[in-house]
Amino acid sequence: MNKAIVGITQGDSNGIGYEVIIKALSDPRILDMFTPVIYGSSKLFGFYKKTLPEMEQLECYAINSAAEAKPKCINIINCLPDSVYAEPGRATGESAKAAIEAINRAVADLKDGAIDTLVTGPIDKRAMTAEGFGYAGHTDFFRDAFGVKDVTMLMISSRIRLGVVTGHIPLKEVPGAITRERILGKLRLMSESLKQDFGVVEPRIAVLSLNPHSGDGGLLGNEEQELIIPAIKQATEEGLLAFGPFSPDGYFGLSHYEHFDATLAMYHDQGLAPFKTIAFDDGVNYTAGLPVVRTSPDHGTAPDLAGRGEADARSMRAAIFASIDILNHRRRWKKLQENKLAI
Repeated sequence: MNKAIVGITQGDSNGIGYEVIIKALSDPRILDMFTPVIYGSSKLFGFYKKTLPEMEQLECYAINSAAEAKPKCINIINCLPDSVYAEPGRATGESAKAAIEAINRAVADLKDGAIDTLVTGPIDKRAMTAEGFGYAGHTDFFRDAFGVKDVTMLMISSRIRLGVVTGHIPLKEVPGAITRERILGKLRLMSESLKQDFGVVEPRIAVLSLNPHSGDGGLLGNEEQELIIPAIKQATEEGLLAFGPFSPDGYFGLSHYEHFDATLAMYHDQGLAPFKTIAFDDGVNYTAGLPVVRTSPDHGTAPDLAGRGEADARSMRAAIFASIDILNHRRRWKKLQENKLAI
């Protein structure tokens, strides 16, 4: 099997993106596993490398296209003008434009098959929205870019996998956004992803309640009886292994997530707050439901750390490794399906 060509976007050029990328790629042994192609600026790469004295000898090679990527080297495609400059810790219109350009170039190559997977660096959502990005984050952008009906943000680590029914929307809009069909759709999508992307033969998915104590029989809300339980029942009738609803406090407090292959939360912070408590260091954001593999570290641009050499690269490294693992699982899954059809 050929070594994967992994695209990596710089993210916001004034955040910690370059630092965690540089640190993640600094061990030369890692380049024996895959060929990295960074979408960004060799000038900015050099600037941030100087803030890391121990990385001073690290080199990158400027290429014009992913087809020119050299194995066992850090390759970089210059998407930005030579006039680009860094202002660590300050999200600006220019840094947001740089992030958008890097994403667009990388997605074009991902569509063309010039790279095998894509790892996206952290972005500043507010700055990008101000520059006309049009999305509250990467997840919905990739859904539309690849023309799929639905995707889900699946947070993954060595200890827990967690998806959400609703993503980056205001909390007051969550109850109205939760429907029986939406829950069912996420369960179907997660189950399929667990099979083809993670090699889980019969995925067991736990579903969390929306209201405290699972609604206390309707005393604290009726979404469980009217939406969540019927969705779980229909999923079971379709052959999916879905269980719940579980009250989130006891579910996470008693580590029940360890008994399931994945957990489906109703809204962003209900799932991501405990996820990051459990697995912040090696957590990865994976977009399940795409025809391609896209991962990201589970943190933001961390402006308070930018340019100081203190950012932790473990999540970026985990995102790179996860993209390769998922790619390999998909290749094996595809071959398995082809063999089944041939029988």
